[in-house]
Amino acid sequence: MKLNESAENYLETILILSKSLPVVRSIDISEKLGYKKSSVSVAMKNLRHKNYITVTKEGYIYLTESGIEIAEMIYERHELISSWLEKLGVDKKIASKDACRIEHVISKESFEAIKKYLKER
Repeated sequence: MKLNESAENYLETILILSKSLPVVRSIDISEKLGYKKSSVSVAMKNLRHKNYITVTKEGYIYLTESGIEIAEMIYERHELISSWLEKLGVDKKIASKDACRIEHVISKESFEAIKKYLKER
């Protein structure tokens, strides 16, 4: 199932937060993204409905297997594209911002070709 950019960003954010926090809560996502808690709550409900996350009764958010798969794909794209742009001389903040937009629209074929090209260098 193809997710929209917003849903992919939420999944990626949950993954990133889970690497540094013992548990991820809606408030953590809200603070990281600068979104209202109500917006995050609606997004979490949608992601839970699509089985990309689970939420415990305490409000702890965990990625499901399918959620992890998407989050890791988006995160890998972001890291590689951002790093590549920086190596080309793009400012770190701009590279990260551009990578965040590119990561959602680039085809799997194009991303894999870029990845292969960079590994051969």
